[in-house]
Amino acid sequence: MIEKTVIVADSSPLIALAVIKQLALLPQLCSKIIVPPAVWDEVTVRGHGLPGADEVSQVTWIEIQTPKSEVVKPLTILVDRGEAEAIALASVLPDCTVLLDDARARRVAERLNLRRIGTVGLLRRAKQANLIDKLKPHLEALQQGGIYIRQELIDAVLREVGEMT
Repeated sequence: MIEKTVIVADSSPLIALAVIKQLALLPQLCSKIIVPPAVWDEVTVRGHGLPGADEVSQVTWIEIQTPKSEVVKPLTILVDRGEAEAIALASVLPDCTVLLDDARARRVAERLNLRRIGTVGLLRRAKQANLIDKLKPHLEALQQGGIYIRQELIDAVLREVGEMT
């Protein structure tokens, strides 16, 4: 079994997991799921009526935590508000991983030496933990739902989990 970790989530992965009906994987893989207020607002308030909004708003296991504004402010120059708040929270919480899909936000997190994972990586962990049988249908569902995933990443992950020769 994979060690459970604390996750600070950005909006894109939450929406993506909700769209493919796999949001429930988060509490199975993580000991705690934290979102900053900007992410909660983006998904459930401003995103009301959009894919994933209802699913995310109804879960009881998401904890909303506000980051320090002095940590967030410089990050907003580089990434959007939700990503900045998620990175700011992850930078002060011990032993956590930030869940981000945006390439620029991932680079910022990397520069801050934060552990990071994306939706595809989370689904790979779910497959390795035997929480899902096959990874490929979930990746295809993400693509059909309008989520862009680089083909090289899809091929590499499917090879890694033994679903591609």
